Amino acid sequence: MLRYALQSVRARKGGFLAAFLALLCAAALVTACGALLETGLRGTIGTERYAAAPVVVGGDQYVHRTTVTKKKGKTKTKHKAKPISERAWLSAEFTERLARVRGVRAVVPEVTFPAYAVTGARAGGGEGASDGRVLGGPDGKSSYGHAWTSAVLTPFRLLDGTAPTASDEVVVDRELARRAGVETGARLTVQATGAPRTYRVSGVAAAEGGDLTQQSSLFFSTVEAERLSGRPGQVAALGVLPAQGVGSGEVAARVREALDGTGAHVATGSDRGPVEFLDAAGARVKLVSMGGAIGGTALLVAVLVVVGTFALSLQQRHRELALLRAVAATPRQVRQLIGREALLVGLLAGVVGSLAGLPLAAWLHGRFVALGAIPETLELAHSVFPSLAAVAASLLAAWSAARISARRTARIRPAEALAEAAVERRTGWGRLLVGAVAFAAGVVLLLVLGRLHTEPASTPVTFLTVIALAVAVALLGPLLVRLAVAALGLPLRASRVAGYLAAAHIRANTARMAAATTPLVLLIGMACTVLFVPKTMGEAASRQAEAGVRADRVVTSSGPGVPAAAAGKLREVPGVTAVTEVVRTSVRVGLDKYAAQGLSTAGLRRTWDPDVVRGHLAGFGADSVALSTLAADHLGKKPGDSLRLTLGDGTAKTLTVTAVYARGLGFGDVTLAHALVVRHVDNPLASSVLLTTHGADPARLAAAVAPFPGVGVLDRDRADGLRAELRRADDEVEYLAMGLVIAFTAIAVVNTLAMSVSDRSRELALLRLVGATRRQLRAMLRTESLIVFLTAAALGTTIAYAVLTAFSVGMTDAASPTITPWWYAAVLALAATLTLLATLVPGRVALRGRAGEGVGEV
Repeated sequence: MLRYALQSVRARKGGFLAAFLALLCAAALVTACGALLETGLRGTIGTERYAAAPVVVGGDQYVHRTTVTKKKGKTKTKHKAKPISERAWLSAEFTERLARVRGVRAVVPEVTFPAYAVTGARAGGGEGASDGRVLGGPDGKSSYGHAWTSAVLTPFRLLDGTAPTASDEVVVDRELARRAGVETGARLTVQATGAPRTYRVSGVAAAEGGDLTQQSSLFFSTVEAERLSGRPGQVAALGVLPAQGVGSGEVAARVREALDGTGAHVATGSDRGPVEFLDAAGARVKLVSMGGAIGGTALLVAVLVVVGTFALSLQQRHRELALLRAVAATPRQVRQLIGREALLVGLLAGVVGSLAGLPLAAWLHGRFVALGAIPETLELAHSVFPSLAAVAASLLAAWSAARISARRTARIRPAEALAEAAVERRTGWGRLLVGAVAFAAGVVLLLVLGRLHTEPASTPVTFLTVIALAVAVALLGPLLVRLAVAALGLPLRASRVAGYLAAAHIRANTARMAAATTPLVLLIGMACTVLFVPKTMGEAASRQAEAGVRADRVVTSSGPGVPAAAAGKLREVPGVTAVTEVVRTSVRVGLDKYAAQGLSTAGLRRTWDPDVVRGHLAGFGADSVALSTLAADHLGKKPGDSLRLTLGDGTAKTLTVTAVYARGLGFGDVTLAHALVVRHVDNPLASSVLLTTHGADPARLAAAVAPFPGVGVLDRDRADGLRAELRRADDEVEYLAMGLVIAFTAIAVVNTLAMSVSDRSRELALLRLVGATRRQLRAMLRTESLIVFLTAAALGTTIAYAVLTAFSVGMTDAASPTITPWWYAAVLALAATLTLLATLVPGRVALRGRAGEGVGEV
């Protein structure tokens, strides 16, 4: 049977081409997504700052939960951990404890904090500078300050000058000194965690292995570094240097024993990278989520599309299969033949696709890095597992599609086989029943989607709902196509020849038209969902933020943030009635993560209105917390209740719920006092400052922030525009991720339509013999493509609108999805163009030559 299957594939290369291309694209996507998923699970994160420290001790960057259950006399223990968003600091007392460990030569404490050089600033000595441009790290990355005593962890060596000993001295790395245009003895303004300050450059240093590529480094005296970190008595990490002749593994084991029960994390080798780059843990989770979502969606789309292409292929081969049944081939043998053909196509497509997926994975990784979704230090993992998974997925998809498509073909009786081959079979009740079940499943998913209130929960359900409803369309397609032709009956009769022929063909071949319509429905539905889900969320958040901000001006920074000193200066300007500093972070309640903000409490109600629905903001302070309605309902909390949460740096805190507000999309689910949050974040500078003014002079406001580089006062409109730009940058990651699935679906559209038309050479030749001209037949093909497009556009739009409405109800409590007309028109234009090209180009090829030659083709 395998030999017959191989001969069949060789003889019908064109018939299997559409399935091969669909499976190839699916295998490439699964390989790329598998590589991303594997990178999230075990990707290597290199270290820079701690390259010379074989053993590094960091804080516990996770929140833990252990559950113990007893069932039938057995005890099961489950442990779960979720990453926190800020750095967990260690007690400086650990330095002395570890110094006493046998085999340890030295223990080097490390403090790290944001520190940015400012160029072009007018130095005035002490606190303050004016104008100037804030310099980030290499290629716009971060810049950090440290104590010079920790330079040995890289190690950094002085190229010129001396180590910083006074509180007004700084050593800068060579790459930063070159960009800032400074040398030893120069004056340099630095924006760190407080007001900008001018330092004397006491030296220039360089890393022994070459300039760092992920960060810039500024080194201060030990006392000054501790002051700027704002963490007296604490360290960010400890570098442990083994004594000569002692292995790092041996020392690491002893260090773990010495720190047992403290929660400190001991890292060696490639595990040192996550201690340095905290965003790696979040990036890992994001990659696992994106890789699984894209790969799973691509596989489901592949099965749906390949079922259609195999169904068309079997329809084209119906005479051949009927002859096999007529010469005594059993249903089992026919199923085996079709299944093995599919496995051969799936194997070849899987192998080629898995190879094509490797450069696609590298490109995707590069794009995610460029968009800031993952850090550059998280290296792409390479192994054979994603490729093997892609080949297996391709085989599974091909076999499943073939089995589904061949069910009725293999079941027909030999006596009926040849007769049934001449005409299209009626749609069976079984297919209609399964289609109704798929539609019911889609409706259930819509109802579920309308009750989901978090983006991580709703996003996968959103795309699953689109696919479920597209499956229903595929199964009920013949019935829907008949309804479409009936609805378009009057316009079709306006064109006597082309319209009549197109309508007659579609009525006689509803299954073929349904198979051609399904991928187009999926393309329109998926594209609209991908485009308008982020816009729906973004517009809802913008509306809430605009309605809830009472301030008439917003202070922002092009650097690391707005210093508290700038807010203090603004409070002194006549006409300023309220100043609210905003610091962003996240917290965890149990293992659940919530976006949070810290707001300065003085005059809060004059700058901010979150639409309080329960409780009040009067007396809101450091021991208070306000929750969105979503968070309050999820946690079962009301005003007056106590809430135990974990702050960004892992510090547990019990607070009192004072208010519940409705505008959670615009302001986050948790609001805390600025005085509390600022002590538990890596960057204490405000992300923005809200100003409420009454007759304040704009010039005096600008003059108040002039000593703070990069800080500016914006009116409400400009601030709203800035927020929209940041939101668009975040949406680009989602567009890129799901855009690949849309591209795959577009290829499937072309494949299926081209395959449907190319099989009609004999039919078109017969029409020419009975008097139809090439022009009339081309008009017929255009009319058919128009019917297919209009049907798909109506169904795809209906699916997308239903899904978007359910998503909007769940996430915004309003049935008002945001749909951009221009983008919607672009989606329809793309679908129409693909339909027209995939129909007319094969149609022109089929109409070449003499009519008699085409009739002879079987």
